[in-house]
Amino acid sequence: MQLTFRFGYLELINIPLSLFYWQYSLLIMATVLIAAGGYVINDIFDQETDYENKSKKVIIGTIIPESKAYTLYAALTITGVACGFVLANSVGHPNFAVLFVLIATILYFYASSLKQIAVVGNIVVAALLAFSVIIIGIFDIYPNTFDINRAQMSLAFSILFDYAKFAFIINLVREIIKDIEDIDGDNMQGMRTLPIVFGTAKTTKIAFALILLPTLYLLYYAKTNLFDYDLFYGLAYVLVLVIAPLLFCAIRIWNAKEKADFHFISILLKGIIFFGILSIAVITLNIKHHA
Repeated sequence: MQLTFRFGYLELINIPLSLFYWQYSLLIMATVLIAAGGYVINDIFDQETDYENKSKKVIIGTIIPESKAYTLYAALTITGVACGFVLANSVGHPNFAVLFVLIATILYFYASSLKQIAVVGNIVVAALLAFSVIIIGIFDIYPNTFDINRAQMSLAFSILFDYAKFAFIINLVREIIKDIEDIDGDNMQGMRTLPIVFGTAKTTKIAFALILLPTLYLLYYAKTNLFDYDLFYGLAYVLVLVIAPLLFCAIRIWNAKEKADFHFISILLKGIIFFGILSIAVITLNIKHHA
């Protein structure tokens, strides 16, 4: 995702970027390592739940002992935060390093407690994914923003923010769907996720309503920003690989009953996020070709 935004968008719109390739590599490494550490600590705390929900995929306590998993978590997280410190100092904003510490801390508290609270855990995970888009602007756009280019840089940042909002809402729905899929194991552990509090039927309707928001917004966006400017390659891409799957997903959510249904929807939403992010490159290239 971060590579797509750099090489499929930012470098194509000819704005003065802040990061050299080695610095951008540090940003990616910090993101990947801290996220990997988050997955490890989440698996450590979720061992009993995972045995119920997906016993064949449990790694911690079977393939990897818990003590070694904690060591792996610490190594990944510390290395990721260290990359963030080096990056922040290299752009002349050492205070930015606190962002990486904050993200790592939130991931720990999500795994240990926040995920057990209805809606809160879902919002936290979705927000962290969205922030992995916003942080590109913080490090690659903001340090080179001055009065003379503020309008141009603000536009580039606002487009990143639009994609961050898209990633947030789709991943929020996906997290809710995963909670429905994992309701049995979560209930055994005394968690208070949305489907446990409101029931599967009501939670499914909430997910359906939430998935309509980006679908309607993207239809409006496609009309006003692509169709009206004759950007037909970008329009076709968004209609076929983002909007159509969103509509199909909404139908599947409305009719979902079994655990397999929710698992399929979760995978489908992951694909929608993937193709949604890639659309930035397709649209940008379409604009350059059209110009």
